[in-house]
Formats: sequence, C-alpha cells, structure tokens
Amino acid sequence: MSPLNELNEMKDTTNNRPVTGLACDHAGFELKQYVKNWLEERGIEYQDFGCYSTESCDYPDYAHPLAEAVENGTCYPGIAICGSGNGIGMTLNKHQGIRAALCWTAEIAHLARLHNDANVLVMPGRFLSTETASTILNEFFHTEFEGGRHIRRIEKIPLKKD
Repeated sequence: MSPLNELNEMKDTTNNRPVTGLACDHAGFELKQYVKNWLEERGIEYQDFGCYSTESCDYPDYAHPLAEAVENGTCYPGIAICGSGNGIGMTLNKHQGIRAALCWTAEIAHLARLHNDANVLVMPGRFLSTETASTILNEFFHTEFEGGRHIRRIEKIPLKKD
C-alpha cells in the first residue's frame, strides 16, 4: 500500500507518521482553506506553511519550507496552490527531492501519482471549483505509484553532482 493510501485510510491516532504539508500564496488561500476542511473531514493531519490571508505575498516564501519538509520526511505528501499553479510548482521543483505535479483534472492527478510518483500536488487556485479540487484530491490520495518502468525514469530526475 502506498503512503498516500495509508494516509487516507488511517485516522491521526499516531504521531510517528508524516503529516500532509500545505502551502499557498494569496491567490491560493481560499482554495487552501477548502483543502484544510477536506483533510479534516478525512482525519488527515496537516501542517500549514502559509500564507494565512488573501493579502498579496510571494509564493517562494511558502513553497521552499514545504519542499524542505517533504524532502526531510516531516511532511508527506505536500499540497501547494497559487493562482495558476505554475509559480509555486516551479519553485517546488527546484528542490531535488520534489516531484510537484500541476493538476487541474482528476485524470492528471491520477497519472502524476501512477507514473511520476508525485510527492506534491499543485493546483491552480484561480481556475478550480471546490468540486473539481475534491475530485483531484481524492484521486491523488487514492492512486498508488505503479513502479516498474517508471522507476528508472524517476531516478533520472535529480541532477547528478560531480
């Protein structure tokens, strides 16, 4: 069973497993509030790295701490939201241990987990209804990484330093 499925099936009765990490900018704040409720309804613990209002802010200030938490195992998976999803996703993917996937449909979320073992779900806050976000979240949390031929591809993603 994948860690994402374990997160979805387990209630937060243990303190020894990672929690879901959240980050957004001002344009993603309202959708992040919905995501927090979605997680709470399913008993999934989360850590919110900000932002905390709709006041204009810079997504890297919140993306980097989320990425570091996913990389060091404090949080898994991550969920990040900005207006288009592009800026926060680009920032997250600067981190070598992050495979952030910009998803605007449930099918893309499914493939991001199945083929790419995405460890951060990125959503475009200005372009999704809460209904669509719910289907994306559900698919992301319920899809296991397929492994197989995809493993060698994922292993080639991080830059090799000489």
